[in-house]
Amino acid sequence: MKPSSMEQMGSGAKLAETTGEDEERRHGVTLDRGSPPENSEDEALTGVSTPERHHRGRIGETLELIRANPTGRMILRISVAIAGLAVFALGILLIPLPGPGWFIVIGGLAIWAIEFTWAKKLLDFTRRNVRAWTSWIGRQPLPLRLVIGVVGLVFVAFVVWASVKVSLDIDLITETRDFFGW
Repeated sequence: MKPSSMEQMGSGAKLAETTGEDEERRHGVTLDRGSPPENSEDEALTGVSTPERHHRGRIGETLELIRANPTGRMILRISVAIAGLAVFALGILLIPLPGPGWFIVIGGLAIWAIEFTWAKKLLDFTRRNVRAWTSWIGRQPLPLRLVIGVVGLVFVAFVVWASVKVSLDIDLITETRDFFGW
């Protein structure tokens, strides 16, 4: 008896497995499919998979495939360097202005950390110190936290005043006095 077309195609799982193996062979990378996925414990306890962790696994696999090819590795390093530099430079430009300047600088550092070890170490150092500072501030009495907050606001106000004075040649203090008639 001749096999049907469905039997010739095989099961979907076997077809997907074969396709994955062909992809690995073509890219010269063998991914470890024998280990359980990152979220297997959570999934076993709750019965729900965590999409965030699953998504990170896919990104990691994609980066591994790109890095497996010398040309891909070079293009990835150059792309990460340029993207990180653009975000980092934008953050540096925004630091004197009110807003998320430092947050953007750290974002640029995080982009660099994808591919560069020195950036990963610097990012870990930054995270560690920001957490330590935040923890220290939280343990201080309320009057000291208020003083630190006021000093921070005065510093931001000075930076805004200096930025407007240097870039637009407008003295905000004089303009405010004139506006209110003081």
